[in-house]
Amino acid sequence: MEVTPIDTVATIEAPEHVRFDHRLAGPAQRGAAFLVDALIRVAVVLLLWRLIGTGLVGDDAPVGVLLVAAFLLEWGYFVAFEMLWSGRSPGKRVFGLRVVKQDGRPIGFVDSVLRNLLRAVDYLPAFYALGALASALDPQFRRLGDQAAGTLVVRVSRARSDDRVAVEPPPTAAELAALPPRPALSADELRALEDYLRRVGTLSPAREDELADLIAPALAARMGGLTYGSASRFLALLYHRATVG
Repeated sequence: MEVTPIDTVATIEAPEHVRFDHRLAGPAQRGAAFLVDALIRVAVVLLLWRLIGTGLVGDDAPVGVLLVAAFLLEWGYFVAFEMLWSGRSPGKRVFGLRVVKQDGRPIGFVDSVLRNLLRAVDYLPAFYALGALASALDPQFRRLGDQAAGTLVVRVSRARSDDRVAVEPPPTAAELAALPPRPALSADELRALEDYLRRVGTLSPAREDELADLIAPALAARMGGLTYGSASRFLALLYHRATVG
């Protein structure tokens, strides 16, 4: 009988049948990231308390403001940052973590809301005991919220998180002149192009061209019927134009 060893790598097959490996974030890393986020939220509440006063003498308004702020921070903090920062809260960003769908795609608003609403269940009976137990028992370290939303928390290198991909060879003036000054690409499309470019060189040239041909024609048509020779080069130039100018 073949035994699969416990590992911290999840192999995800994308819709295009390309398999990518993602390094899973363990409970210790996730706990450290959550602690950073908790300290930030506490600091915000304390700052508000300092600004508006305690309201202990005949005025309940400051107390009400603090309660509203605490409520918004508890239920909106993670959703807001996961949408703004591509699946990363400040704590996750510090430790190089990101929330993604189980197929490797970026999470959406509904996914983020669902996984964070279920923090209330993960917290039971106290101090995230149920969530910690579920995470420890799950092969992919998912708490209950992740299991319900179909999400994973993965580790990404700092280069992947914060740095743009360098296009090689560098674009020529003629190549850039043939593209719109600021291509209209969504955040998800930019992330998809970045993911593709980071894997150029790890796949066979034929597979790289095959993947590029899946999206290059649609992008070229949307931008006024642009023509190109190499689909892979076209995507690299488009990414460079959108991120560098």
